[in-house]
Amino acid sequence: MASPKPRSSSFTTTSRTHLGSSGVTRDDAFLTKTRNIQKHSLSQKQKTLFSIDSYLSPWPTYSSGQTILHNRKPCSDDYHQRAGSYQQQPLGITKPRYLEQLENYLRKELLLLDLGTDSAQELRLQPYREIFEFFIEDFKTYKPLLSSIKNAYEMMLAHQREKIRALEPLKAKLITMNEDCNEKILAMRAEERHEISMLKKEKMNLLKLIDKKNEEKISLQSEVTKLRKNLAEEYLRYLSERDARKILIADLNELRYQREDMSLAQSPGIWGEDPMKLTLALKMARQDLTRTQMELNTMKASFGDVVPRRDFEVQEKTNKDLQEQGYGESIPPFLRFDGTVENKKPTKMDVVNLLKDAWKARLAEEQKESFPDFFFNFLERRFGPSDAMAWAYTIFENIKLFHSNEVMSQSYAVLMGKRKESVYIKHKETIAHLLKEMTNVDSQNEGLLTMEQLRTVLKSTFPFKKEEKIHELMEAVGWDPNSSNTDLFQYCSLFMEDEEGQSVPFVQKLWKQYLDEKDGYLQELKHQLGLELHDEVSLPKIREALMNIDPSLDKETLNSYLSQAFQLPVTELPEDVKEGDIVLGLWTALERLQMADIRRMGPRDTA
Repeated sequence: MASPKPRSSSFTTTSRTHLGSSGVTRDDAFLTKTRNIQKHSLSQKQKTLFSIDSYLSPWPTYSSGQTILHNRKPCSDDYHQRAGSYQQQPLGITKPRYLEQLENYLRKELLLLDLGTDSAQELRLQPYREIFEFFIEDFKTYKPLLSSIKNAYEMMLAHQREKIRALEPLKAKLITMNEDCNEKILAMRAEERHEISMLKKEKMNLLKLIDKKNEEKISLQSEVTKLRKNLAEEYLRYLSERDARKILIADLNELRYQREDMSLAQSPGIWGEDPMKLTLALKMARQDLTRTQMELNTMKASFGDVVPRRDFEVQEKTNKDLQEQGYGESIPPFLRFDGTVENKKPTKMDVVNLLKDAWKARLAEEQKESFPDFFFNFLERRFGPSDAMAWAYTIFENIKLFHSNEVMSQSYAVLMGKRKESVYIKHKETIAHLLKEMTNVDSQNEGLLTMEQLRTVLKSTFPFKKEEKIHELMEAVGWDPNSSNTDLFQYCSLFMEDEEGQSVPFVQKLWKQYLDEKDGYLQELKHQLGLELHDEVSLPKIREALMNIDPSLDKETLNSYLSQAFQLPVTELPEDVKEGDIVLGLWTALERLQMADIRRMGPRDTA
């Protein structure tokens, strides 16, 4: 039997040139024509290439009938005879020749296809169509069913091709829009680069202008210094000329007087008295006048700048008041200096780093001196005795201005005596303890915690905080009451600081809650005492009030509170005093307690 002929190579074309307004493409016309030809050729191939009557067989079903064993008893003779005959039959079963020719034809047709073109997938279906046509023509009984199946698939393929053709203009439009967007993006980037370049140039010009202005300022300062020096020299020169002029006038007067004496001596009797006597008297008078003039000049030269005693006493009192303001008790020790100091002009970050280094050094050594004295000694060790005072004034001016920065504001309060350094130290210890507790909960050491774990750590670390305060801290982390408590977050980020030393909202909220809790504690103490701020209170009454509002206070902590309020050493606090023996203004006591680290030690007994 002859093998199937290869299909025409004209199936590889994919051109889609439209023919007029009919909407039919060359591909469609070509494929339709080709299919009509192939339908005729299929019938020819079927008649010439395949002999269905000779090669159609029920494989593999024809072999199954030969292997069916009838029901026989295993022990009978007939069973052994049939089993022996079956063992003598060959086991190999061959395919029908018609199936083999169809498979060979399909394989050859697929090898002849050009799969490198766009229509390769469409052309790949053609051999399968032909094989299916063979089955439809040869199996007459199933022809209607197989034809309907084929038509359904062909209609679906045609529908899909129409959808693809309809989407192709949209694809071209998307490509065009993509190119336009890319061009706009490139244009915007070029414009941004140009703008950045212009801004950099403007920045450089401004920096040059600033340098030029600084140079002009330095030049003007040097010019002013030079002019002041010249003015002092001119002033001294004019003083010398004034003194020389006075001496010259005195000499001229002396010469004139001598000439008058000579003229009087040449005309005797003009005065009616003895000329010699008058000449002698005139000479003595002139000598007295000269001596008096010299004394007057001496007095003016020596005491010309002397002020009256009353003015001197007023100026002396003013000077004393000013000295009390450079050296008074209200001035911190590290700022007690008379003279001018240089402004070092550090950046905000430099000041924050200096303060952090000072606190680290303070915590590392034994606290034998007050923090202001330690701070000035720290500056002397860091910058030397000559520049320590300049740096002290420079840092003080910075921390006085930037109250929003946590490190600066707390350092300012401690240096000015408005807050005890134990408050700052206790706050840092609390933060370190909280971080340690979170690390202990992080058993996997991944740096992550859930919101429920955070709640547990906060409640264990701050057992006396109310539930709304715990919620405030969790919200500062990013907790949403409507979300799940299984959300993970990086707990180490809660304790980080920005480039200017500013804490994150979680630490800021913790510090604000501490201040609010301290104010509430002191307000509760005031309410327990039942006094006004201008009233006086005794030591036993404050001790009793503290024990009532905070029964968990131990003796050591209670004595430290009383020592802070009455400014007495703990060792000098009496164990039992009568009412009114040691009294103090309530406002003063509360202010002193506000400065210290005051916090609740346990729940209040409500029973």
